Amino acid sequence: MFDRMNLQVLANHVRAAAENMAHTLQRTAHSAFVKETEDFTVMLMNRKGETFGVPMELGATWYPGLTYGRAIAMVEDYKPGDIAFTNDPYSCYVATHAPDTHLWKPVFHEGEIVAWTGGHIHNTDMGGAVPASLSRALTEIHQEGIRFPPMKLVNEGVFDEQILRIMTTNVRKPDLNVGDIKALVGALNTGERKILAMIEKFGRDAFLDGVEALLDHAEAQARDMLRAMPDGVWEFADYADEDSVEANPCRLNVTLTIRGDEAVLDFTGSDPQLASSLNVPSGGDPRHTILLVGVYYVLYTLNPKILLNTGLTRPFTCITPEGTVLNPVFPAAVGMRSLTCARLRSVIFGAFSQVLPDRLPAAPAGNNCIVNVMTTDERTRRTVIAAVNPVVGGGGGMPHRDGANGSGADAAYLRNTPIEITETETPVEFIRYGLARDSGGAGRWRGGLATEMAFRVFAPDSRITARNRDRSFFRPWGVLGGRAAGLSDMVVNPGSPDARRLGNIDTAVLQPGDVLAIRSAGGGGRGDPREREPWRVARDVARSYVSAAAAETEYGVVLRDGEVDEAATAALRRAQVPHRGHFHFGPERDGYEAQWTREAYATLTAILAGLPIHWRFFTKTEIFRRMKGRAGAQGVAQSFAEARARFPNLPAPATTIRVAAE
Repeated sequence: MFDRMNLQVLANHVRAAAENMAHTLQRTAHSAFVKETEDFTVMLMNRKGETFGVPMELGATWYPGLTYGRAIAMVEDYKPGDIAFTNDPYSCYVATHAPDTHLWKPVFHEGEIVAWTGGHIHNTDMGGAVPASLSRALTEIHQEGIRFPPMKLVNEGVFDEQILRIMTTNVRKPDLNVGDIKALVGALNTGERKILAMIEKFGRDAFLDGVEALLDHAEAQARDMLRAMPDGVWEFADYADEDSVEANPCRLNVTLTIRGDEAVLDFTGSDPQLASSLNVPSGGDPRHTILLVGVYYVLYTLNPKILLNTGLTRPFTCITPEGTVLNPVFPAAVGMRSLTCARLRSVIFGAFSQVLPDRLPAAPAGNNCIVNVMTTDERTRRTVIAAVNPVVGGGGGMPHRDGANGSGADAAYLRNTPIEITETETPVEFIRYGLARDSGGAGRWRGGLATEMAFRVFAPDSRITARNRDRSFFRPWGVLGGRAAGLSDMVVNPGSPDARRLGNIDTAVLQPGDVLAIRSAGGGGRGDPREREPWRVARDVARSYVSAAAAETEYGVVLRDGEVDEAATAALRRAQVPHRGHFHFGPERDGYEAQWTREAYATLTAILAGLPIHWRFFTKTEIFRRMKGRAGAQGVAQSFAEARARFPNLPAPATTIRVAAE
């Protein structure tokens, strides 16, 4: 058995092994999106495919709770040197959109599988309807590129060239895909060597027992934190700006129940699966890692010394009704699940913010826009497709400091790509790249500032995809008197007579000389802005984080020639009315929820849950079309009755819909 000290020694070895894997992948990858942006993962897994080790310095932070068990079981007769792979979201719910190619390798010791190494890379393109394969406008999985169910890619150390030929024939930049996949294979081999070295150091049985002890320890840490929280039930909802061309919001809802050392996250009340690609393919797994990412962030905020592995998921149970946006059925499109996952994290943060108001921050931007360009290089006449840069937003105001500027907080693993590298590899010219003034939510602790970026293209018919565009209507929320943050935006040729505001449209065609400007959302503020020290506000103005006008209107600080006018500031602050309530959502959401009340959504949920899955999104859309001039549960019931009159084949709900008084 491992005592506490030896278990920590093993944990350090495990983390070092995972870090070595990550460095191997980053240093040998081909695409900028993997080697610079670092959209990849690597992990060490036990014999059942449960993750027991991940890196802390490199790569995405989504996957410490991932289990490959279902994927492993779908491939037979593993031999030393074999590597299996998949990118199909519906085969085993490991890959969650087609560009994410997952690989896993058995680690043999004395003829027996003792562990697995695994990970994923986000391929620049997997074919399909649009460059980079992802757009919210896509409506079914078949449009999102070629998919491979779990199968062997490497047989006893030799690549299956037929599989590679099929892949490279169907994707736009085959060299990048193959180069990144081979880099990941190198990382898995590195992990295999490190595991065998640990077995040699600790002994086979001690290593196997230690791996299970690491999982048990993470579980115990999570349960300790839950026991320290009050028992109770909390509810929270948030919205993605739109679910499709109909421009109806996509609502996510959670009811968080904490009892002792266990928690249930019931996502009933979230929207039906969508006709766009914002669906999240969880397969109904009650502990799917993609549903629990927000929980990892909460736990790590409360205890930065927790072990990140699958053990963290054990005290939590997620409920995701089949046919909803968080548990869609085939062939729903899922390519933009990362946008919905950002909102899912916001929903979980909002629920836990009510549980522990003194410990948690305001909402981060939740807007990690990733920009891809497909254009022609005028120097070589060759087509180029590349990720330009992630445009992420600010972190929410913290309990004792401002939110991080432009880091994305919950999307900070998406690293900045230096402009010089982007301009070298992609024929674009950057016009602007920096922080957006007045974009962070006002508060005792200010929300982090948004990122803004603008670049010019030179070739005709340059195609842009800017996936995960969101927060152009529903703001990141502030807490405890703090204000909601600034909104995101995307404009073609800003400031010119032919300027076009694109909102959340995530594809565009640019012509020679066109400029695309993108701004993320900021982070929400925390605490009453009037309690922020005037010298901090003056410093923000001097740094161009806050304008002098916003200093007065948002913070009640009057500046004269850059200096604080103490008397005028005191008088102005006395006259300002503070915001009451735990959350500040901004006028857009307040206006929306005056019509779409909680009772309205409860009625809508009851109607849709009683219909066959293939009728639900259609019915939701028809109800929304008829809500003009109506509000609340009664308005939803009336709109549904009109829809049934217009479409007699629309089934009656399985249960009677009762409209509660509002």
